[in-house]
Amino acid sequence: MSKLIRGFGVLEATALNMSNMIGIGPFITIPLVLAAMGGPQAMLGWLAGVVIALCDGLVWSELGAALPGTGGSYVYLKEAYGPARWGRLMAFLFIWQFLLSGPLEIASGYIGFAQYAGYIWKMTPPQTKLLAAAVGAANVLLLYRRITSLGKITVTLWAGTVVTALAVILSGIPRFNPKLAFDFPPNAFALSRGFVLGLGSATLIAVYDYLGYYDVCYIGEEVKDPGRTIPRSILLSLVCVAAIYFLVYLSVIGVVPWRRAMTSNFVVSDFMEAVYGRKAALVFTALILWTAVGSVFALLLGYSRIPYAAARDGLFFKRFAALHPEGSFPHV
Repeated sequence: MSKLIRGFGVLEATALNMSNMIGIGPFITIPLVLAAMGGPQAMLGWLAGVVIALCDGLVWSELGAALPGTGGSYVYLKEAYGPARWGRLMAFLFIWQFLLSGPLEIASGYIGFAQYAGYIWKMTPPQTKLLAAAVGAANVLLLYRRITSLGKITVTLWAGTVVTALAVILSGIPRFNPKLAFDFPPNAFALSRGFVLGLGSATLIAVYDYLGYYDVCYIGEEVKDPGRTIPRSILLSLVCVAAIYFLVYLSVIGVVPWRRAMTSNFVVSDFMEAVYGRKAALVFTALILWTAVGSVFALLLGYSRIPYAAARDGLFFKRFAALHPEGSFPHV
């Protein structure tokens, strides 16, 4: 009988998590974070978000190391409440609510891809939807192979993501203008109801951007030495992505005035255009699209294991428990 292959080490697992975390998120949410707090003090939202994510990441690290199975949350719910009774019910409820939440989360990545693609090509709404659907189909085809090959693809896509982030940071640091970056509006830090609500909104957006550090937990049976690899990849991902987000944020608002950035649909492309001109911004936008593809690829890889795990336990359609005879990966 075919078994899942342990093909992901620390590098592949960290690349998987980071690709999922970065994606298109920070490139479209910087204006939202700025708007939430009405100024560059929104950086407090990023800081609060990473503190929350680190606390949650430690929980996922413990669970992933102790229960390195396929399905992540599905496995943890089943074991926490007892696999014979309540755990089976909780796992059953999780897989069916996942059928709604999972596609919506994946769709947000394709929406972000289509939004930034609009900077390069002017498209009608039907054309935008068609492009998003085509990218989704291409991702599914890319995922249809054994885990060892997926590890190499994940690292390749992750490398493009890192290059994209570094391009922003290295372009912004030499041109960083502290007068723009720290152009706080009056009473920016005054403790008030508006400040607290704004910080809450900014933190919520930041936490959304950080999500994905636990992606490796969904493929626990395909991870080498999971007791060590899973916790290390989660913590490495969080620390590295937090540093990237903070530096990208400062790079952008240190070049593009925050009042302009707050209303931009393509804030990072606008940033690159301000630095290098329109042609360079078009090339950089293509890198952002690469990053978006890498993010949804990582998300689909992890999420595809949830219905597989449920089907293997008899809580989902039996067909989803099949493994490809040659590659030992979930096959429908």
